[in-house]
Amino acid sequence: MTTTRSYAKHGFPRGRRLAATLLVSTVAGTALAACGADAQGAQTAKVSASTDETAGAVKITWGKCPALADGQTRNPHLACGTLTVPLDYQNPGGTKIDVAVSRLSTAKPGKRHGVLLLNPGGPALGGLDMPGTMASTLPKSVLDRYDLIGFDPRGVEHSTPQSCGLKDPTVTGIFPYPAADGSITKNVAIAKADAKQCADTVGKNLRYYNTANTARDMDRIRQALGEKKISYWGQSYGTYLGAVYRSLFQNHTDRMILEGNVDPTKVWANQVADTWGKGMADRFPDAARVAAAQDSTLKLGTNVAQVTHTYLALADRLDRTPAAIPGASVSLDGALLRNMTYALLLHNNTLPVLANFWKAADDLAHGSTTAADTSVLKEVFADTPTSPGIPADNQATMFMALTCGDAEWPHDVDGYATRTAADRKMWPLTAGMPANIWACAYWDKPAEATVKVVPGGPRNTLILQNRRDNATPWESGVGLHEALGDGSAFVGVDNGGHYVYNEGSACADKATVGFLTTGHLPDKDVYCTDVTQK
Repeated sequence: MTTTRSYAKHGFPRGRRLAATLLVSTVAGTALAACGADAQGAQTAKVSASTDETAGAVKITWGKCPALADGQTRNPHLACGTLTVPLDYQNPGGTKIDVAVSRLSTAKPGKRHGVLLLNPGGPALGGLDMPGTMASTLPKSVLDRYDLIGFDPRGVEHSTPQSCGLKDPTVTGIFPYPAADGSITKNVAIAKADAKQCADTVGKNLRYYNTANTARDMDRIRQALGEKKISYWGQSYGTYLGAVYRSLFQNHTDRMILEGNVDPTKVWANQVADTWGKGMADRFPDAARVAAAQDSTLKLGTNVAQVTHTYLALADRLDRTPAAIPGASVSLDGALLRNMTYALLLHNNTLPVLANFWKAADDLAHGSTTAADTSVLKEVFADTPTSPGIPADNQATMFMALTCGDAEWPHDVDGYATRTAADRKMWPLTAGMPANIWACAYWDKPAEATVKVVPGGPRNTLILQNRRDNATPWESGVGLHEALGDGSAFVGVDNGGHYVYNEGSACADKATVGFLTTGHLPDKDVYCTDVTQK
């Protein structure tokens, strides 16, 4: 999963409820049998066809955008509106929900190519303000050609927001780290309770807040805008959403950029279990080198191996004895240390903050906190206020709805225990969490079969992937490229972090801007090594 560049200082998830967005952009389910996938293909083709036939000529009335949280700002030229869509596209005459949409009109007459729809990932991050954020990073050659369109996905923030009423909507409540001794007994109880809480509070309607229906909402947005096709830029989880849209609505897909990618063949349980540990192992040394270079002041080690040893010992100590954080209502335990490390690894410019955070956490664990430590802890754990009217557990609720509702997860508790123990041994940095039991093990059966992402079709998709991406590792980008086949081109960058564009590679930026302005994809895969750190 993942966070975006724009939502909070250092790119933390809103209110730190889900690190990285979570996941991250990232968790996934078991593969469907081939016969099930084939049946699903016929079903989604029927649903997709009916979408165009029933949508009519509904237009969006543009006006003011929803109020922001205190201290937040937005582009003053951004306009917002609401689109009504079916909760269940197989029952278009039934319950309706609202989807909030935004528009930043930047295209110039005579140069306009169309609209560029944007999604920041999550899963379950709102995207109303993404047009303003992206506009500040895009050159005039792109802005002259596109109006930028944002939206809050169904169930998220201002789009009929959903809430399970979770007692603990925090990151530690969602990402299930085992106990200090590796036991998952407590995780089993929490997973079962969260699933029951959602079932009792929201009920079966939550099944329809899935990625396939979000993609169908995107096509309703296309129609409401009067566009024959839409271009799209998706980050993290948004890459999977884009791949699903491309598969369901290939004829309406124009130019597509997918950045920091999910492997659609691993959605969702396997995306987490198979890739998260590897991604952290690939990325962690970048931060360890930053810390080692400051050993004279940080005292964490003089090389990557020593810093890694210090970090693992610290995490184990905090697993066993959490430490109170000055001025905070929560204590720092091993899970919170790991989750904040994950979030700070998403960007290169936060690696120095991460090194100082480790030092402050180590001092805290040993009862010797300094004024400098307190300042760092206050910076790292500063909450980002939530927009008015959004339930505190909205992101957590929708994170579960999407990751549990897109594909069925295994239900065997013993199997989770076995896999967690093996994962814990293989990838000590993630301590078994990726393979642990989640609420999805007790979730209702998905409303429909997992969408099969299909290869081929128009060659219209650019995949951007960093070599050392802790949220969606290199292998995930390669997996998406293989799934799309000749329909995609691949730009890999020798860089760390979750984002590629505008992160120091002129090679990657040139390919991105060139594709958006001309529609031309690189003739073969591109590997960029020209990274300069910002």
